[in-house]
Amino acid sequence: MNLNTIIGENLKRLRLERNLSFGQLAELSEVSKVMISQIEKGDSNPTINTIWKIAKGLNVPYTMLIDKHEDQTSVVKKSDAEYQASEDGSYRVYCYYGSTPHRNFELFLLELDSGTSYTSIGHSQKSQEYINILQGELVLSTNDKDYLLKEEDSICFLSEEPHVYRSCGKNTLKATVVNFYPI
Repeated sequence: MNLNTIIGENLKRLRLERNLSFGQLAELSEVSKVMISQIEKGDSNPTINTIWKIAKGLNVPYTMLIDKHEDQTSVVKKSDAEYQASEDGSYRVYCYYGSTPHRNFELFLLELDSGTSYTSIGHSQKSQEYINILQGELVLSTNDKDYLLKEEDSICFLSEEPHVYRSCGKNTLKATVVNFYPI
């Protein structure tokens, strides 16, 4: 989706949420009714200053007009999730939700074949990782300590240092992982 379409959809949604007519928003933002209508339809390539004026008139951050809007409810199927794997394929992660300007965490499904391990390099400073075991057993090694986690166990740790996941159960390890990035 191109930026003009995103801006148009966001502008229309924000204007209607506030129950504003084109004329009312034109007065608040000092942008003409015709220009606002053209932007909403995607028929205009608004300047940065025009977007700033509209954002000010709506009393919202600039990025509310230019960022792709996410619905309050969203469904991500595993088959649609972004997928990455280790070189040997034994470690797989599916990204269900990535970090955005409005979300300071990532949500993954982790799969690690039984009897294998994967070393993760440290994440950004002060980041935290939350793991909840869905299936199998995990030995997590971090900060010179090992933690054994079984089904339905959970752990939270500072993840800025390298850490190792080891699948030690009979089945493939499956876990949800949340990487949290404090502001």
